Amino acid sequence: MQTIIITLDSDKMGNPDLDIRYVLPDRIDEYTDGVVTDNGYDYLDDDIMGIWLETYDAAGNVAKVIRLIESEEILENDLTKAAQVFISEEDCAELS
Repeated sequence: MQTIIITLDSDKMGNPDLDIRYVLPDRIDEYTDGVVTDNGYDYLDDDIMGIWLETYDAAGNVAKVIRLIESEEILENDLTKAAQVFISEEDCAELS
């Protein structure tokens, strides 16, 4: 499996609800018909949360994740202002 990581800056979110750590991956799973799935989350510092996703083709599927972020508000958040998206061919890749 490969990795897609979404970082979210809570300072740039209108509604920094911690439930986003569950709601966003579930919505991505639904939006991609199970091709991109939840693989955990971690707090990277006081204001940044990382959400790890797994898929067989990160480079090929990252566009779907970005399209969702650009087209939908999640828990009343426009994530285009708060999210950064990273990909790796590694399974459970570290963010560095």
